[in-house]
Amino acid sequence: MTPAPRSFAFEMRRGVATITLDRPQRLNALTFDVYRELAETFERLGQVAEARAVIITGRGRGFCSGGDQDDIIAELVTRDAPGLLDFTRSTGRLIAAIRTVRRPVIAAINGTCVGAGAVIACACDLRIAARQAKFGFIFPRVGLCGADMGAGYLLPRIVGLGNASELLLMGRIIDADHAYRIGLVNRVCDDAAAAVELAVEWAGELARGPAFAHAMTKQMLESEHGMTLAAAIEAEAQAQALCMQHPDFAAAHQAFKDSRQPVFAGAEICDQE
Repeated sequence: MTPAPRSFAFEMRRGVATITLDRPQRLNALTFDVYRELAETFERLGQVAEARAVIITGRGRGFCSGGDQDDIIAELVTRDAPGLLDFTRSTGRLIAAIRTVRRPVIAAINGTCVGAGAVIACACDLRIAARQAKFGFIFPRVGLCGADMGAGYLLPRIVGLGNASELLLMGRIIDADHAYRIGLVNRVCDDAAAAVELAVEWAGELARGPAFAHAMTKQMLESEHGMTLAAAIEAEAQAQALCMQHPDFAAAHQAFKDSRQPVFAGAEICDQE
């Protein structure tokens, strides 16, 4: 059963779940409801067998401009300390849900991507940006710590400590070409339509691939961060042994012998309209 969100568009097609933030007049700024429903959706997607890859993008000129000034910020200045901590933990819930869902997640960054939007992009496994996209971890501009929602954990792993320190301390806005140079995005496309098109292409390729192995890859990339090399090698040995017991491994071997492309378990849904 697929999720049924109210605060953004959701589509499931040929093994790919597409989430489209749909408040274009606000550059897809996040509200309390959007935060909650996004987190719930990613948490449910882990139980949806039909969803083999996920795309998140935005409608209009923005991917996501962070927390909505009217819906969120105006209320936060009236909250006490426990109420503020409740909110900041709820935002972290969304990032944790993106990282822990065992499906590859692609951000198709169609435009403005700042604040919480930039952290959401970092939580995704792959990032494809339109050339007009702008990025910024702008928390210092409003008197907040640059390390928010897990940015201090995620960003150095993507762009290195020096670049992460500059982005999180200075709060500067960078363009898509700069983001590509430092490794923040995997690809830059001519426009938003091309970025979404490439994301759909990549997601389709992932959806047709070995879902069990992809889930294991995502798990290992997350788990090995704090391991020693010896521990990582042992963890990967065990992970690979598990993958070798999965039917996909034998299916790939048989496909090689038959000189054809393998059909992995569950991938037949990718050919259904």
